[in-house]
Amino acid sequence: MLAQRLNTIMPNLNFDEAIETTKINSIVGKLSREKIIFTRPFRSPHYTITPQALVGGGSNPKPGEISLAHNGTLFLDEIAEFDKKTLELLREPLESKNVTINRLNQSLTYPCNFMLVAAMNPCPCGYYGSEYKKCTCKPTDIKKYLNKISGPLLDRIDIQVEVQRVGFDKLKNDVPETSEQIRTRVEKAIDIQANRYKNEKILYNSELEAKQCEKYCILDEEIYCR
Repeated sequence: MLAQRLNTIMPNLNFDEAIETTKINSIVGKLSREKIIFTRPFRSPHYTITPQALVGGGSNPKPGEISLAHNGTLFLDEIAEFDKKTLELLREPLESKNVTINRLNQSLTYPCNFMLVAAMNPCPCGYYGSEYKKCTCKPTDIKKYLNKISGPLLDRIDIQVEVQRVGFDKLKNDVPETSEQIRTRVEKAIDIQANRYKNEKILYNSELEAKQCEKYCILDEEIYCR
């Protein structure tokens, strides 16, 4: 539910991002009208997806889901159910922000700078560590299930959160912020970054390279010494 609502707190694409996103959708024939797309993409492929459909390819190489998610979000629900070899194809694109597809007579590179969001159960039955129902999985089954996500891929996921089941009463009584309220804070943060990097060729903190980190991420003595 949280992942599905992510786009409601994200600001629209700026003009350059919108042009890139529109071009990608045009290549795969997903433009119903001749207009620029300003809404951030949200792609949620099923875990049975093929490697070609995920990263792109074919005899006439076309963008895959990771490029269709460019400037937006790629949501992998039940990530442990994806084929492990297919998931491993994400490692390089997550680092380089682009994917190159090589064929006999041509080589094409597509952008794929997306936010990866994934969800999975703690075990095959889904109740490991639950306060509501006892897990029926064997330890070996749990280990095999968790090992479907490799260490190198986990290293590329910056935030990992274990979420316990929330009872209906708590959901009913809590009064959360609206998406509009959260979106206002997100837009403010993006504006701050745009001003900070106005003389750089980047827009967001996530795009900082090593030398730029030394310039912009300066720790004071108190923090540095901890």
